[in-house]
Amino acid sequence: MSKSFDVVVIGGGPGGYIAAIRAAQLGFNVACIDEWKNDKGGPAPGGTCTNVGCIPSKALLQSSEHFEHAGHHFAEHGIGLSDLTIDVAKMIGRKNTVVKQNNDGILYLFKKNKVSFFHGRGSFAQAVEGGYEITVAGAATESLTAKQVIVATGSTARALPGAAFDEDKVLSNDGALRIGAVPAKLGVIGSGVIGLEMGSVWRRLGAEVTILEAMPGFLGAADEGVAKEALKAFQKQGLKFEFGVKISKVDTSGAGVLVSYADAKGAEQTLAVDKLIVSIGRVANTTGLNAEAVGLQLDERGAIVVDGDCRTNLPGVWAVGDVVRGPMLAHKAEEEGVAVAERIAGQHGHVDFSIIPWVIYTSPEIAWVGRTEQQLKADGVAYKAGQFPFMANGRARALGDTTGFVKFLADAKTDEILGVHIVGPYASELISEAVVAMAFKASAEDIARICHAHPSLSEATKEAALAVDKRTLNF
Repeated sequence: MSKSFDVVVIGGGPGGYIAAIRAAQLGFNVACIDEWKNDKGGPAPGGTCTNVGCIPSKALLQSSEHFEHAGHHFAEHGIGLSDLTIDVAKMIGRKNTVVKQNNDGILYLFKKNKVSFFHGRGSFAQAVEGGYEITVAGAATESLTAKQVIVATGSTARALPGAAFDEDKVLSNDGALRIGAVPAKLGVIGSGVIGLEMGSVWRRLGAEVTILEAMPGFLGAADEGVAKEALKAFQKQGLKFEFGVKISKVDTSGAGVLVSYADAKGAEQTLAVDKLIVSIGRVANTTGLNAEAVGLQLDERGAIVVDGDCRTNLPGVWAVGDVVRGPMLAHKAEEEGVAVAERIAGQHGHVDFSIIPWVIYTSPEIAWVGRTEQQLKADGVAYKAGQFPFMANGRARALGDTTGFVKFLADAKTDEILGVHIVGPYASELISEAVVAMAFKASAEDIARICHAHPSLSEATKEAALAVDKRTLNF
């Protein structure tokens, strides 16, 4: 017999579980379906983000950063160490514990908010009177009916043609998080977020890392000044980059991996590595959703077609997160999930895509919100720029981490903040002030006039705002 709900959410990642909780808070009878399993076969909600993405990568970044500091920076603090070692198995074990804590936390939140959880793969069965029938294929097959359905099935790693993931030699983000020992030589195809973060982890632990990028430049989505500063820092750390490459073959027949490619000048090159991480983007995960059973419209890339409010072509069916248009970011999915739940309740949920922050958790960290300088130039917008280096910030000096800067871009006439770009320590935390400011249409002068604690890294934000008017106080 089918179990009836007001709202069924397919997918328990950031977009899905948040949508389910918000819908339950609004008084709906809600079910959430998720198929992720832990190593014991039990439920592991949280999607790619919690299981093989945001959370575990940050755990490994933290562990590897500790190792880096112990090996290269403790001495300047008067701390002496000898025989420094890394237990990779223990490091991976800690990462797994962090993941499980997040999985269990989501299950607790479902219980707290009275969300019914179903462990298995959710798919459309058919449209029924007043809603839809959803099949859950798990330990046992169950049938649910819902008046409203929110699809939040996320994305999967895009494979390189001719180089399928085996998660042994050719790795997706999943395999990159489970490497059992530090490889002597590691290759990374793609210099985006995943490639940079995973390359940084294993470089810190002793691997020789080479990153191959098809684009002619580095981090084209970021502000050019930020990208230039970050690249200089990464190269100084020992990461090797080649841009403008064209991969022709990936050979895994030997003990390692042999990558054949043409470099930016067209010359044929080969790269021999022990492991190869492929991070060339992600694709919407609609496989097995059985969209055709109800006529749910997909685009040519397999993503679900939605309007600006996340409505699909079907009444009562919504979609959020990586499975729809827009940036594939966990926090974007969360905001869409909340907005959709509120729209179902007749409220006016809203997501401002123009102020979604971007973060890369390398060292230095990279974060930005709003438009870049090159975008403003292309759009013909008259602007003013202000920049302040962490080298001139007292807290950064005390931390021993003075790489990078904060950069403000403001409208030349109104002084409204159009973009903020940060490369440096704790950029991921500092960017939030800029997001809040832009949400309230603040001017650079507004930030410049606000008292910031001393000594703090946030003073660099204030000083960059002052720099828009060419009146920094500490540089």
